[in-house]
Amino acid sequence: MLAAIMALVVWTMVMWTWMYATRIPSILKMRMKLDPNAPRGQQMSLLPPHVRWKADNYNHLFEQPTIFYVTAFAIQLSGAANSTTIILAWGYVVLRIIHSLWQSIYNIINIRFYLFSLSSLVLVALIWNAIILLY
Repeated sequence: MLAAIMALVVWTMVMWTWMYATRIPSILKMRMKLDPNAPRGQQMSLLPPHVRWKADNYNHLFEQPTIFYVTAFAIQLSGAANSTTIILAWGYVVLRIIHSLWQSIYNIINIRFYLFSLSSLVLVALIWNAIILLY
């Protein structure tokens, strides 16, 4: 369980790096003057879509994955991890990585939604297994 948790943490930092590796050059190329008084997101909305997609995905990695982290830690700390929960945890991580890549490169929304839905179902299965194992 801990390896799957750390894999998603590392992936989040990969997305953070990718986000800034594309954002900073775009800001410099556009000669954007960063204004702390501009409404949130207004200036970043001026960046090209393929640059914004990385930031959008980075933010998404702090939404639903928080439920994954809590669930996986609960399973690990209780000593209830088994082959099913480990497979589900890795399945969730792999699907989130695929989702990140898809959103960051192509961003075709209906396919992205399919990947998100599939990862959500895997997470629900992990949560269900946690409930059964812990109670």
